[in-house]
Amino acid sequence: MENWRCTMYIIKKIDSILWLSAVSVLLMLLPFMAPAQQGPVFSLDTVLKKIDQNNMLLQSYGLKAESYKHAAKAATAWMAPMVGLGTFMTPYPGQVLMDERDKGSIMIQLEQDIPNPVKLNANKRFIESKAKAENETRGVTLNDYKAQAKRLYFSWLIASQRIAVLQKNEKIMQTMKKIEEIRYPYNQSKLGSVYKAEAKLQENQNMIRMQEGDIAKARAWLNSLMNQQGNVSFSIDSGYKPVFVPAASLDTASLAMARSDIKKMDYNIQSMNLNIEAMKKQSRPDFKLRFDHMSPLTKMMPKAYSIMGMVSIPIAPWSSKMYKSEAKGMGYEVQAMEKEKAAMLQETQGMLYGMQYEILSMQKRIAGMEDKIIPALQKTLDVSFLSYRENKMEMPEVIGNWEALTMMQTSVLDEKLKLYLMIADYEKELYR
Repeated sequence: MENWRCTMYIIKKIDSILWLSAVSVLLMLLPFMAPAQQGPVFSLDTVLKKIDQNNMLLQSYGLKAESYKHAAKAATAWMAPMVGLGTFMTPYPGQVLMDERDKGSIMIQLEQDIPNPVKLNANKRFIESKAKAENETRGVTLNDYKAQAKRLYFSWLIASQRIAVLQKNEKIMQTMKKIEEIRYPYNQSKLGSVYKAEAKLQENQNMIRMQEGDIAKARAWLNSLMNQQGNVSFSIDSGYKPVFVPAASLDTASLAMARSDIKKMDYNIQSMNLNIEAMKKQSRPDFKLRFDHMSPLTKMMPKAYSIMGMVSIPIAPWSSKMYKSEAKGMGYEVQAMEKEKAAMLQETQGMLYGMQYEILSMQKRIAGMEDKIIPALQKTLDVSFLSYRENKMEMPEVIGNWEALTMMQTSVLDEKLKLYLMIADYEKELYR
């Protein structure tokens, strides 16, 4: 009995010494830990704004849209005038000239094509419409990047929470290892229990290292999306919790207004219709003006000129079938795009309803695990650990309860990650 009291006294003294030592070490390390926390803390909104502003690929879409605006201005330009200089009705060398008038003339020729302004303006409107589609392409890409950034951010968030859980549970295993080391000289524990506790500690450390690797990967990928070097140090808001907000309405009209890919398809349809109109305008004639000036090589002939105006006849059957057939083919393509748009909206509507139900169900499941199962396992571990400290329970039983709690806490975090990723996918499909 005296040995047991002595052992319990020693255990309590060691616990006190360990606690004081831990506090002292922490106070000594505080000045060295400060530099590690100097990296800025980025909220999710900050990350998304940086991607929107700095991503190089997103910037390229604005430049492409600007290029279409200038190309539209160029579409109304005329062809450059043609100037020619040569001879007119000049005899070959060695020919017998019957009269001085047969020497011919020096001719200057001017020629200008005059396109139909209706055709030019129709082509200009078609090219300008491409800029709007390009801007919506940027919106589609930005939405994809935002979804990718959210997935990385949420993965980082859950990884940091896993580390916190593992570090908290590791303290219990460290305490049990110390107790086993103290009890062993008094034949109150087995040496194998010490090694088993050490193995569990190392296994826990490996899991922490795995989560740290996931955090480093997420940080590097987020840096690349924000157009920063991959090794730039920053932290995330560890207290952030994604909130699921179901869409107020999921009718096809609302989805068509919200989704960037549908808007892009609308602009592509508008662009195709403008192209059809431009093709139909090919039935309008073009013009050409030509001026010839002749200066005779002899003074016996007067100077002369010739003015000629020309007009094309695109309504000729052998030329009109080109633009008529092409316009008809584009009309069928527009109808196909309209059908594809309707199918996409219908499919998206069903998908979003299904995702809503799944997210709500997962939220209830996680709430049950956090409110009922984990508290029960935590109480079980607390009771068993207290019995273990009083030498009323063997360490393997406590380890079993410790593993059950750790596994359940990890499972909850796994479910949370799935939930957060589903929220990111839901928002991506809603605003895609």
